[in-house]
Amino acid sequence: MSISWLITNLLASMLLPPLNGLLLAGIGILLWHRRPGLARFLVISGVLLVTILSLGVVARALLAPLEAKYPPLAPDKLDKLDAGAIVVLGASRYRGAPEFAEDDVIGPALDRLRYAALLARQSKKPLLVSGGAPDGGERSEAEVMRQSLARDFGVQVRWLESASDNTLENARRSAEILLPAGVRKVAVVTHAWHMPRSVAAFEAAGFEVLPAPTGYQSVGQVSALDFVPRAGALQGSARALHEWIGQAWYALRR
Repeated sequence: MSISWLITNLLASMLLPPLNGLLLAGIGILLWHRRPGLARFLVISGVLLVTILSLGVVARALLAPLEAKYPPLAPDKLDKLDAGAIVVLGASRYRGAPEFAEDDVIGPALDRLRYAALLARQSKKPLLVSGGAPDGGERSEAEVMRQSLARDFGVQVRWLESASDNTLENARRSAEILLPAGVRKVAVVTHAWHMPRSVAAFEAAGFEVLPAPTGYQSVGQVSALDFVPRAGALQGSARALHEWIGQAWYALRR
């Protein structure tokens, strides 16, 4: 397991729901007898923060600006994809899935693979899959993605980048493979909410980027359930805040 990946994710968890609200409430409980006024404020603030971020309308509002920055590719233009290669970014995997004989299988990146397979079949452009094994295990995300693309979608991968731990490394290590091969413009496939940070990383690595977003989550009609706290909405809010924080962090590192 990558220690830097673990530390980064632990620190990020403190800024994201539900831990950010729980920390506020926990500090309030610790101060309950010494500073009762401040303690009540912190407990109420923590509970309200988690509750608000659990609302679908809030999750949509946080995700929408991220997803709106790069529109989806026009379906009737996919056979004329203006890029030298298609790069698919990993997004963790299910380790030791019992229904697959304890094998590692693709997890949240399945949406990305499905869309990348469509692009590859339509455009005939070669594929690179990118993702290491920051959480440990014998097989990288890239290896699992390559297996899934071949087995589940009948699409072969040309290049494998299996050493990266995050989006910045996805871009830099992909550049080490593709730029010497003469590929300078890439179609990057990732979730729509992750695309702004991905484009910035790949452009910084020396690529011209054609965004190919998928998995939009802020689209669709608002329903009554979007005003009720739900776990799925909390996850959406956490995902959006993670991206906003990530963009700020990348900007500071430039």
